[in-house]
Amino acid sequence: MITETILNPQVKLFYGSNNNPFLAPRGVYFTGKYLIVSDTGQNRLFIWNGTPAETQQSPHIVLGHVDENATNRNDGKEAGAATMQYPSGVWSNDKCLVVADAWNHRVLIWNTFPTESGQPADVVLGQLDFSKNQPNVKGVGTSPNEKTLYWPYGVFSDGQSLWVADTGNRRVLYFENIPQKSFTPADSVIGQTDFQSRDYNAENAIWPYSVKVNAEGKLAITDTSYYRVLLWNNFKEAFHNKAAVIIGQKNFEGNGQNQHSFFPKSNTLNWCYDAVFHKRGILVADTGNSRILGWEQVPK
Repeated sequence: MITETILNPQVKLFYGSNNNPFLAPRGVYFTGKYLIVSDTGQNRLFIWNGTPAETQQSPHIVLGHVDENATNRNDGKEAGAATMQYPSGVWSNDKCLVVADAWNHRVLIWNTFPTESGQPADVVLGQLDFSKNQPNVKGVGTSPNEKTLYWPYGVFSDGQSLWVADTGNRRVLYFENIPQKSFTPADSVIGQTDFQSRDYNAENAIWPYSVKVNAEGKLAITDTSYYRVLLWNNFKEAFHNKAAVIIGQKNFEGNGQNQHSFFPKSNTLNWCYDAVFHKRGILVADTGNSRILGWEQVPK
């Protein structure tokens, strides 16, 4: 889980690398030992040992490239075990590392935490092998199945199971155990009736961008294009039941930015991209309103 440790309080802003700062970072995770940032716009992942002491500091490890100044998609080559294209969500427990490599339509897993720049991943989900990167394996227009992915933007684990926000397929995939082999099929699906469907249904997440589970098993799926966060009291309920609570909208049919209002309120959202359980409550990245909303208790 994310710890409550924060960056050095003397550092007001952190821009990333000395020579080439962040561009549109979409994923941040701090394990207590490592700070991990998906530098999404530049197709790379940065890792710092501990928390940076300066506003700009070169990373200790770069993934997706060997050179921290390189920024090309897939390092200017075909997709491989050591390349990335628009990496987004990230998770780690200091032992393994999981990255949503969104525009390669795959999830990369390092079975042991990387120790050097450019280190290739051990496992790929969503593709037959590391050289493939088409949506749902065979390209646009192909139906999904239990092994395929289409724009996966979010990942989360409790250290044993793995959840993947398979955004383009309008679903969340659940793996009972973090896969040790490539192209492993998911065990269950949230948001669709089966693995082959990708239908629109207002009772399910239309654009699930982020997925999080807290220590009590509560599940939060950030549904970006419906400007809401869906909550379940236990993640197991999500396999068969609609969300128990909606943050940002009055009902499942509601899908307006700030509930069809020009100005935001304390109960509205606009292009929300992430949520995280914090202490007994929850924080939501309300990106379109340029703010973070917090609830001291998870809404009931």
